[in-house]
Order: sequence, then structure tokens, then C-alpha cells
Amino acid sequence: MVIMEQHRLKIASKSENLALVEKLIDEVCEAYNIGEDNYGNILIALTEAVNNAILHGNKGNPEKNVDISFDSGKDWIKFIVKDEGPGFNSDGLPDPTAPENLEKPSGRGIFLMRNLADKVEFADEGRSVSLNFQLAAAN
Repeated sequence: MVIMEQHRLKIASKSENLALVEKLIDEVCEAYNIGEDNYGNILIALTEAVNNAILHGNKGNPEKNVDISFDSGKDWIKFIVKDEGPGFNSDGLPDPTAPENLEKPSGRGIFLMRNLADKVEFADEGRSVSLNFQLAAAN
């Protein structure tokens, strides 16, 4: 199932639906004249958030959905990603830069989101994450 509205995209929890998220990012960045630096940060952070929602939140269950919405202002844009999973404690995650975690194949998604977005907030017991990006003022 894919539902697309002006400020919202709802997808089934399937990895192939990440292509729809990338299309949404392209359309939003073009419509809002978002520069290349912000585009890259938004692309990586948002796809990580959606991938986490699909794989960890909804456990890859295609019967469950991921809801992606966005809002914007003059110099900011915010994306919210919600899953239908059990939630998690975002404060209890291991540091992926710690020596004992460097070789692990996962655990970097939230670290990337926190380093690429200007503000990351978890809500609804970890089932919702908002990614806020400050945009450079247009010249």
C-alpha cells in the first residue's frame, strides 16, 4: 500500500519502498529549492529513519506501515517518520564509535541521523522520530 498526499507518504514495510522515499525527498528538495549539502543530509538521515522503521520497528512485516510526513518554514524543514512497532528506548543505544562496536555491521543509523539533522527527537516510546533541518537562506 502506498498513499501519497502533499505532505505525507504512507508505505508498507518493504525495503523496496525506500525508492518511494527517495522520490519524495527529490520532489520536496526540488519544490523547496533545497541545496546540495542539505539534500545529502536529508537523503541519508531520512532513508536511515525509514529503514529503521521498516526493519527494527515493524520487523519487516509488510502488513505494517511506515508513515512519513513533512512540514516546512522559511528556513527549516522537518520530516516525521512513524512505525507501528513496539517502540524502543532511544537513550539506551550503544555508541557505534566505541572501539567494541566499530566492527559491528549495524547500529549506526541513529548516530547518522543525529549527526546529519540539526535536531532529532523521538516520541511515542520510540515509534516516531522527527528530523529537523535548518536551511540556508536563499540568496
